[in-house]
Amino acid sequence: MHRARFRDEAGSVRTGEWTDDGIHFGGETYDPESVDILPPCEPTKIVCVGLNYEKHAEETDSQIPDRPLLFLKPPNALSAHGDTVPLPAGKERVDYEAELGVVIGEQCRNVSEEEAMEYVAGYTCVDDVSNRDDQRVEQNWIRGKAFDNSAPIGPVLATPDEVSEDADIRLRVNGETRQDSSRSDFIFSIPELIAEITTYMTLEPGDVISTGTPEGVGPLSDGDRVEIDIEGIRTLEHTVRRE
Repeated sequence: MHRARFRDEAGSVRTGEWTDDGIHFGGETYDPESVDILPPCEPTKIVCVGLNYEKHAEETDSQIPDRPLLFLKPPNALSAHGDTVPLPAGKERVDYEAELGVVIGEQCRNVSEEEAMEYVAGYTCVDDVSNRDDQRVEQNWIRGKAFDNSAPIGPVLATPDEVSEDADIRLRVNGETRQDSSRSDFIFSIPELIAEITTYMTLEPGDVISTGTPEGVGPLSDGDRVEIDIEGIRTLEHTVRRE
């Protein structure tokens, strides 16, 4: 099942099932093109994972980590399907990064790998938009990763049964494929990530774990149109503009 949050013509926020016929809520069917699609969850935080694909580590001349590399994006980083993401002014390189997002279903702490999937509400698409100019010269990556609207997410929350263990993950810029990989290429699995993260912090309902990006990252230019396809999840689309 695909669940979508949207704002209807009256301005009310609704959650419905998105099928090939439209979004169904309250006995009505809404055209996705006629409503504002919202992020499929309301996270208190997005916990991001760095270097979770071997080939991405290679393309960045980085060593494969012996434990997950973690950083945070706050709620101000959220943007939605169909949004235009403003890129930070005066920066030479801002990159796209297609990622599988894991949405947490209930509050959890100190979760074992064996129990981890019990706390997963579903999956979504994330673009970890990254300001490389500042990321390269700072250790905490606040300027590089946490700027406004730097986490387009959506368009739906797909239940776990919809997304296979080897689901394809692809990103296109202006129709050209730039990233093409699979969930099966993860260095650290989703249960491993949940267990590691909850050792240090409580995850709340709606929180997102952004599981890392495959090889093929590259720069964005003014007006670019980005599409992220993850098998079993509807396509996340957004554009970008230079401030």
